[in-house]
Amino acid sequence: MDPVRNPYVPGAGASPPELAGRQELFTQAGIALQRALSGKSARSFIATGLRGVGKTVILGRVEQLARSAGFLTCFIEAQEDKPLGTQLAPHLRRMLLELDRLGAVTVQVKRGLRVLKSFASGLRIHHPLGFVIELDVEPERGTADTGDLEIDLPDMIAALGHAAQSRHTGVALFIDEIQNLPEKDLGALIMAMHRVMREGLPVVLAGAGLPHVITLVGQTKSYAERLFEFPAIGPLTAEECRDALHTPAEREGVDFTSDAVDEVIRITQGYPYFLQEWAYHAWNVAHGDRILVGDISVATEVSLTSLDGGFFRMRYERLTPREREYCLAMADLGPGAHRSREIAAQMDARTQTVAPIRNALVRKGMVYSPSHGVTAFTVPLFENYLHRIRALGSDPAETED
Repeated sequence: MDPVRNPYVPGAGASPPELAGRQELFTQAGIALQRALSGKSARSFIATGLRGVGKTVILGRVEQLARSAGFLTCFIEAQEDKPLGTQLAPHLRRMLLELDRLGAVTVQVKRGLRVLKSFASGLRIHHPLGFVIELDVEPERGTADTGDLEIDLPDMIAALGHAAQSRHTGVALFIDEIQNLPEKDLGALIMAMHRVMREGLPVVLAGAGLPHVITLVGQTKSYAERLFEFPAIGPLTAEECRDALHTPAEREGVDFTSDAVDEVIRITQGYPYFLQEWAYHAWNVAHGDRILVGDISVATEVSLTSLDGGFFRMRYERLTPREREYCLAMADLGPGAHRSREIAAQMDARTQTVAPIRNALVRKGMVYSPSHGVTAFTVPLFENYLHRIRALGSDPAETED
């Protein structure tokens, strides 16, 4: 069929044509946004889930809801090698300047700009050569200028919240891959949200991260569980998968046979990223106005080639030889979560010996602990990839392009 008309979007973070199965979360997010605007307590949320379940897409859709409600927004992807303060500061400047342009001068907006000038000076304590924020105002001396993010960020976000409140609007912060934040930066963010909730300010946070972010948040600040909701984002149900496949096709006058849909669901296990991948390639190889189960067979070959060369390989190449051995041992034990002692036994090693390898894999976002003493991949179907490269008898990380 015509690839130009193909409605499916397998790109990372790309919003699918039919965002099935997430409406309840969007409804709750809309309620939180409206409560924040009206000065009522509103719990922010951090969505958790494996790779490929659509967390980034969900954040993007909630950001659209926030903008429609009149919020100023910023969207960042947390980076391990870049402090939170330096990532947020340019967005804080933009939002405060937008507030400044909205109408007559308010004391709160002007103070927000002065506090931002102080906040930037505090950031320069640790980044004297690599950080500049241009603002034609005097700093607010003694506020948000210590260089300690746990002290400065709550002051900064509170000042932003008061500025937004004076303009009868709100601020929504969106942070993807939130598990990448260093512990101190995560603690500062939690403290800032605690401050705005305590003062009833119209500031909300929507975050997304891998499943172990719940543990990280709880370990950082014990009261964080009372500040946030932690919706778990998993694979779609069979019915939701059918909606995600059928609805976009029907808009183009195309349909899947029931056998074809069942085969896609079986192979992808309902993970949204993989659904889009298989549907995209099935569309491109199909003839006529029906996608048949035979088209899915061809699409599987194309999809696996694409995923193995990019989605899976990119993550595999980040691993050390010992980390790859650990992952292969997990794959040999089969799908799902496995006890640490079982993985160690598969490697012919003691649990204590391989514990540092597991910890390194957690830090790299490759594995997580669904419960105490067990380990699972954060990347769905990764064990299948490991079996495929082992069957080929070569290590893709050692193969030159």
